[in-house]
Amino acid sequence: MLPEIAKVDRTEEILDVMIEEGVPVIETSGRSPEPFVQRLKKEGIKLIHKVPSVRFAQKAESMGADAVTVVGFECGGHPGMDDVTSLVLIPRVSDTVKIPIIAGGGIADARGFLAALALGAEGVVMGTRFIPTHECPAHPRIKEWFVKARETDTLMIQRSIRNAARVMRNEAAERVLAMEQRWATLEELMTVISGDLGKKALDEGNLDSAVIACGQCVGLIHETKTVKEVIEETVRDAQTLLEKLSTLIRKEP
Repeated sequence: MLPEIAKVDRTEEILDVMIEEGVPVIETSGRSPEPFVQRLKKEGIKLIHKVPSVRFAQKAESMGADAVTVVGFECGGHPGMDDVTSLVLIPRVSDTVKIPIIAGGGIADARGFLAALALGAEGVVMGTRFIPTHECPAHPRIKEWFVKARETDTLMIQRSIRNAARVMRNEAAERVLAMEQRWATLEELMTVISGDLGKKALDEGNLDSAVIACGQCVGLIHETKTVKEVIEETVRDAQTLLEKLSTLIRKEP
């Protein structure tokens, strides 16, 4: 529910459809979902609100959210303006709220999954990892870039409009940074950061025509797999790693 230039806000229209279709859980992000909380509760729908900071997690809990998704500085998309990594943010939120926490940002394999659980999360959300999967509709050139990219191949844009975004490092992103340095208006920036442009780039495989969200964990991805393979491998390897860690902890000095 980020601010839009479009004159018509379709949030309520979309909410009507989700209620009609019996969607059991909704995740919101961007602006506060508080105006819709009571209606969701009346319909028996669970609300997860995505937040990038402790204070927003507290606000989500106070307004009645059933859980929060917490995204650290490493995440692709919008990590907020505070530049706090998942390693610090997850336990801070865990110490502050009583509702369940779903962790995102920097997680692409079993190591990140298990670490997030150790830090206080009940589960994780992985976005960047699922771009290079066979089921993802992104163009093969986009998937190939994600497989070959390193953790240094992302950058932050949109700080000038207080809507910081981590995206793949490409010509479009570099152009946005140059525009921001001269304090371009939102309308000017939209000629590059528009979601329509991003969708077109993902569909056509143009690596430089638009900004495309990408997290730093892209450097941990080395192969395109099925969604099932990614999930099963993550859980299986986490179990193996947990057993190894348990052995290390039990060892006598």
